[in-house]
Amino acid sequence: MKMIHSQNTSRIRIAIITVAALMLVFAAAPHVQAAPLQNCGVSGTTPCFEKVWVDGVQFKMTFIDLNPQPHSASDVNFYVLSPQTDRIQGFNPVPFLHDHVTSETRPQEASHGDFDLHYHGFFVFCSAQGLSSGACVPTMTAFPGDGTVPFAKTVNGQSLTSSDRIESAANSGLVTLIDTGAVFIASLHPGA
Repeated sequence: MKMIHSQNTSRIRIAIITVAALMLVFAAAPHVQAAPLQNCGVSGTTPCFEKVWVDGVQFKMTFIDLNPQPHSASDVNFYVLSPQTDRIQGFNPVPFLHDHVTSETRPQEASHGDFDLHYHGFFVFCSAQGLSSGACVPTMTAFPGDGTVPFAKTVNGQSLTSSDRIESAANSGLVTLIDTGAVFIASLHPGA
C-alpha cells in the first residue's frame, strides 16, 4: 500500500512540476500577435476590411470570401455608390472611388456582435428620370469598359447612407440598381 501511495505522490509531483515549467515557458515567451487586418484598398486580398454605411452609421466590414460556393440562403443587398463624404470607403478591387451601403446587422442573433452573411452587390446609378428631374445628383464616374456613369450621390437632397433611402429612390424610379453579379461572404462589426 505504501508503494502505491508513493507512486501516486511521485506522479502528482511530476505533474505539478510539468505544469509549473510550462507556465514559466509561456510567461517568458514573447507574445505572438496576429498581423493586423489590411484595408481592402491596400491589400486587395481577403480577408480584408472596408467601412460600410448601415442606417447612416459606418461599420467595419470584414470581407471573408469574394468567391463563395452557391448556397440556398437569401443574400443581403449590398449597394455600391458614389462616396457620401470626404472619407471615401473604397477604391480597390473596384477601380473607382465608391462607398458601400447595406441594411443587415442582426446583432441580436450574433455572438459577440459579429456574424458572417452572404451579400449580393448592386451599383446605384441615377436614372434618366432622376437626372432629368434634378432629384438625383450624380458623381460622374469613369467606369471601365462603359465610359462615364452617373453614380448616385444624393436623392432629393439627402445622402444615400441607408438601404431604405436607396430602395425608396429605386421604387420611385429616381435611381437604377444594376446587379453586379457579385456575391460574397462578409462579417459586420458594430461599433468598429
